[in-house]
Amino acid sequence: MQRFVCEQNIAHFERLLTETADPTVQHTLHSLLASAKRELAMLNSAQSGADASPLELRKRRQVDAAAIRQQFQPEFDGSPHPYMLLDPGPGLVIVDVNDAYATATLISRGDVVGKSLFEVFPDNPEDPLADGVSNLYTSLRIVGETGRAHAMRIQRYDIRDPRGDYVERHWQPINSPIHDGAGHLVFLLHHVEDVTAHVLAGRSPGASTLKL
Repeated sequence: MQRFVCEQNIAHFERLLTETADPTVQHTLHSLLASAKRELAMLNSAQSGADASPLELRKRRQVDAAAIRQQFQPEFDGSPHPYMLLDPGPGLVIVDVNDAYATATLISRGDVVGKSLFEVFPDNPEDPLADGVSNLYTSLRIVGETGRAHAMRIQRYDIRDPRGDYVERHWQPINSPIHDGAGHLVFLLHHVEDVTAHVLAGRSPGASTLKL
């Protein structure tokens, strides 16, 4: 029922946006739309994750997952680029992050492993138009359904500092599947590059338009 309500609200808000030119009404509708999409993404993430495979098939892959992980773990750990490894099943549980990812996102590796992705990285509650959760979930779902990597557009996705305060961040995310020998989805690999400095430089007075 909750999913149905979210889907109906999204359809209604999108339709209303096409019917009004009032800036105040549009801003309100955009905020409501962002909230409804976030709620739907959270529901879908918790209930089905990004893997459309039957539950029994997912269970049979668990043994393969450990062996597959051993194959790339040294490169994962040693990479200077930020990577996060996700279980594609319900909850999108964080399997691991490398040191570069922990540094870039101001987290501790040991504190996030085993937690749900959006528990660790929620949208900034002070930004009513925040769409990081819904856009990231959509990308991960695309990877799960197509079996192919998906490059997102530059995404604003604020993160919490050690005090719990949100700080503005802009990212270039790429999400990729990791399959077993039979082609079944085992992990999702989330890669980001912090492009905040470039985005903010493009806003500076007198700066030339920055194309990314």
